[in-house]
Amino acid sequence: MKVDGSSDLVGESGTVIEGLSEYYRYSPPAKVAIGEEREREREREGEEELFVPPLNFAMVDNGIFRSGFPDIANFTFLQSLSLRSILYLCPEPYPEANSDFLKDNGVQLFQFGMEMCKEPFVNIPEETIREALKVLLDVRNHPILIHCKRGKHRTGCLVGCLRKLQRWCLSSIFDEYQRFAAAKARVSDQRFMELFDISSLKNLPVSFPCSSR
Repeated sequence: MKVDGSSDLVGESGTVIEGLSEYYRYSPPAKVAIGEEREREREREGEEELFVPPLNFAMVDNGIFRSGFPDIANFTFLQSLSLRSILYLCPEPYPEANSDFLKDNGVQLFQFGMEMCKEPFVNIPEETIREALKVLLDVRNHPILIHCKRGKHRTGCLVGCLRKLQRWCLSSIFDEYQRFAAAKARVSDQRFMELFDISSLKNLPVSFPCSSR
C-alpha cells in the first residue's frame, strides 16, 4: 500500500522502506524490536558514571592537583584521583555535602582560610601561604587537591610560590597564573609571588615521585 503519497511499499516483517519518515520506514514487528533496543541503550547510558572535573581543574605536579570549588557533580571524578588530602584556601566552613564526601572516602581536609579582597585592598597573608606550602610539600599528604572558590587567585598564588621553590623563572610563573586567572589577573598577586621569600622552605622537597594511596 501507499503511505503519505509515497510510491514505496511497507515491507514485510522488518523490511526497510526507503523514502519514508523514520516512523513509517519499518513494519510493526521491526518497530517493536527497535524500541526495545533503544530502551536498553538508554538504560545502559543511565548506568554509566560521568567524570566531570571541577572548574579550572589541572595537574600541578605528580600527586598535586588544583581546581575551583568542587560540587556534587564532581565527586565521581575526584574519587578517580584517589585523594589523600584537600587543601582548602577559603575562610568559610566546608559544605556538609563536601565534608561527607571526604569522610566517606578517607580524605583529610587542611583549611588555610584567606579572605577574598579586590584590588587595591588585597592582603595575601604570607605566613598562611608558608604554612600551606609545608602541607603541600609533604608527600604523605599526596595525592592532594588545592582549591579556593574559582581556582584563580588564592590557588594561583600558592601554586606560584611553589613554582618559585621549583626554580621556575618569573615569566613562566606569571604565564601559568594568567592562564587560570585570565581577565581577572591581578598585579598584586603577581607582585606577591615575585617578592615571596622562599629561604625558610629551601630544605623541603620540591620534586615528587608518582604517588598513589
